[in-house]
Amino acid sequence: MESTREQTIETLLVSVNRLIRTALQSTGNTTSQAVWRTLGILESGGTQRLGELAKASRVSQPTMTRLVAGMLADDLVVRSVDPDDSRGQRIALAPAGAERLAAWRATLTHTVGPLFADLDEAQWDVLHEASALIASRTRSEITA
Repeated sequence: MESTREQTIETLLVSVNRLIRTALQSTGNTTSQAVWRTLGILESGGTQRLGELAKASRVSQPTMTRLVAGMLADDLVVRSVDPDDSRGQRIALAPAGAERLAAWRATLTHTVGPLFADLDEAQWDVLHEASALIASRTRSEITA
């Protein structure tokens, strides 16, 4: 039984990865996935120090410094001095960043939507329950 559970988790991970890769390729968007990931981290986790943000986004601190510089230039994030350590920087999601992230997610949703267009109501119920369960385990929010 444990093997079946492990296989289910593996299938879920591989399938979600494949779904995201398909959606990303279909949009033709050239923005780095690291930018979208970082904006999502700021959306869910709030303002963060540069080092924390680099760790959460799984990039080196110099890479995050370059990413933040580009996102600052595009008005996607704002930077402030860390009140606890004047040498540190705190990075927050800017309103334009939140708007661009929402638009990007909508684009991904519309891109992937046709793959599920033929589901019947029972299948939609299963998919909704599964996504709600996954969201609760990953501390993501889902709307009803």
